[in-house]
Amino acid sequence: MTGKIIKGVGGFYYVHLHDDIIYECKAKGIFRNQNIKPTVGDDVDIDIIDEEKRTGNIISIKTRKNSLVRPAVSNINQAIIIFALSNPKPNYNLLDRFLVMMNAQHIDTIICFNKSDLTDYDTAEKIKNIYSSCGYEVFITSTYDGKNIEELKSALKKKTTVLAGPSGVGKSSVINAIRQDVSAKTGEISEKIKRGKHTTRHVELMYVEDDTYILDTPGFGSLYIEDIEAEDLKYYYNEFNEYEGKCRFNGCIHINEPDCAVKAALSDGHISNLRYDNYKLLYEELKEKRKW
Repeated sequence: MTGKIIKGVGGFYYVHLHDDIIYECKAKGIFRNQNIKPTVGDDVDIDIIDEEKRTGNIISIKTRKNSLVRPAVSNINQAIIIFALSNPKPNYNLLDRFLVMMNAQHIDTIICFNKSDLTDYDTAEKIKNIYSSCGYEVFITSTYDGKNIEELKSALKKKTTVLAGPSGVGKSSVINAIRQDVSAKTGEISEKIKRGKHTTRHVELMYVEDDTYILDTPGFGSLYIEDIEAEDLKYYYNEFNEYEGKCRFNGCIHINEPDCAVKAALSDGHISNLRYDNYKLLYEELKEKRKW
């Protein structure tokens, strides 16, 4: 039997199979001997020990497409970062940090600006245009009136998606709206994997529909960029890519150098001042970090 690990707690791994069936499994000792640890998101083969109690052993782990360290999860297809348009106002520096981190991991990112019912149309469209012009898919949503929730749900189909965002942006409401049509069998899933569900640090995939899973992550107020050199930051700003090699100096950082194609594009309005200002702040932060 082949399934996906949706949760791991205390040496037990909960493997979701077809028809919303969950098996509580242990990993065979061969993985420990090979220094391999099963991860949430892994596609695995299992041997069934007890059909009635739905227990089994993980006997093999399929090749991982990718893996994240925090949260510890594998085979992620995309990420959705959720911010509110108002109450609280969006922290664009935090948003850009997340986008850089996902770019560094080569994970496609969708941006969701929620609570559109609390702001005017022109403001929402202005923000949407800033990020869609950088190549990101952007949804303007409201769980109050259901705006674009179905469109957002369609973007999740047949994928495993990480959802992240700071506290207070309505992330839980978005998740509930996405999952509102999930069959009653998900109650059985929750009961089966209730072990440790009150701990705050476990990672758990939530089943939405056929081959569609979402992973909630705790709300965050800050995010530190790691494993990126200051000089490489420019490669993770999508809108800079078309100007690469067009500056006067090779290796141009796009800050203090003369005849810089990126700064020229900024002056012409082809690059957002908001994004560029965040780029400079992050660059200086990475430089300082390297000194220490």
